[in-house]
Amino acid sequence: MDPILSKHFKSRLPSDIRCAQIEFQKREDKVDAIDVAIGNVSLPMHPAMQKRIRNITSESSPFREGVVRYTPTVGSEETNKAFLNVIAASGFDTNHLYSMITDGGSGAMELVVLGCCGPAGSKESPLMVIEPVYTNYISMVKRTGRQSVKIRRILQENGKFTLPEYSVIDEMMRIHNPGALVVIPYDNPAGQFYDHLSMVELAKLCVKHNLWMVSDEAYRELYYTKGRASSIWGLTEKEVPGILGRRISIETTSKVWNACGLRIGALITDNYEFHEKAVFEATANLCPPAIAQYVFGGLAHEPHDRLQQWFSKQRKYYQEIGGNLQDEFHEMLPGVIISSPDAAIYSVVDVRNIAKPGFNATDFVMYCTKEGKVTLDDTDYTLLVAPMKGFYSSEIGERNPGNTQMRIAYVETPQRMKLVPELFARLFLEFEHKRKDQ
Repeated sequence: MDPILSKHFKSRLPSDIRCAQIEFQKREDKVDAIDVAIGNVSLPMHPAMQKRIRNITSESSPFREGVVRYTPTVGSEETNKAFLNVIAASGFDTNHLYSMITDGGSGAMELVVLGCCGPAGSKESPLMVIEPVYTNYISMVKRTGRQSVKIRRILQENGKFTLPEYSVIDEMMRIHNPGALVVIPYDNPAGQFYDHLSMVELAKLCVKHNLWMVSDEAYRELYYTKGRASSIWGLTEKEVPGILGRRISIETTSKVWNACGLRIGALITDNYEFHEKAVFEATANLCPPAIAQYVFGGLAHEPHDRLQQWFSKQRKYYQEIGGNLQDEFHEMLPGVIISSPDAAIYSVVDVRNIAKPGFNATDFVMYCTKEGKVTLDDTDYTLLVAPMKGFYSSEIGERNPGNTQMRIAYVETPQRMKLVPELFARLFLEFEHKRKDQ
């Protein structure tokens, strides 16, 4: 008799972000996979971080003797200062903010869910998310035995996502009594940008209904529209009376700083009690990675003008890729909908207008992963993208918009990113032809 797995483990499937990669690893032919399913940034880290790695055993390094000890659970003082320094470099006041280092942004997400929401079936409040939402939020809600409630955005024909009217969101908050609202101002997966005025309106609703306001700022400064950077730390008591003491941001080294594999993030708040209890909860994890903290800690000493130059360089790089991708998709697949690249490093492709009835994005992704192949210049390629179904938490009987949507991350080199529209178009047409013949 085999030991019994928990119901949670038995029901677990890989994230839609990772499913293509996991399946592709089983493939035996030598096809070259252009992997844009995962936001695994391929650019070099900030020079100050590279310097720390190169000098990891130098006389100035805490690891010069080969000893790697635990740090405090809250993280090292220098690394916390680094996260606050990059927020300040964007022009936001960091006085009276409390910072703790976490195991990636994902560790901060889990603490937010535990700290703001009650168990499913209890009278405590669910997590309110704006769908489509980064899949890890849905996963963390399930892992911690919490529940979520959604605000549903719609991808319009022009590539813009639209929110419901604020009056509708107001009513949803009244009905569902959420404990917190999660906003991703530089949105993953939609590439939408929540400007300052949008943040103000959502903040007013959080105050009205006594919610925590949680802002995932993994892509802060990666916006491609006119105006200024947007952040929860730009919200003031004058604009939104009552907002102080309910603000939380989730930070990471992964995206703007091109260090996905460091796996550290931060949980920052202007509420001391939340900060203290979050640290107490994190003591079960002992501490975040010490060497990774040291690497990112180099940014604590970078002047703001140099950090602004870095932001500008990253924006320019991604804006060009996103714009080219949008143009090429419209040329390769007339009638396709591709989201407007206004922020972050993602585009959502929706084939609802050109696919035959019954199209399933997950099936298409698995086709590309397992057998799809396109030959370009004597090289066999396939394309790994992320099906969008897991970015929505559809109720029973509800049509999931992700059935015809896929997310593309701008993480391959510019040369390889230029191949993405043609590969997608040819693989899509082949897949649809095979479906017709079945």
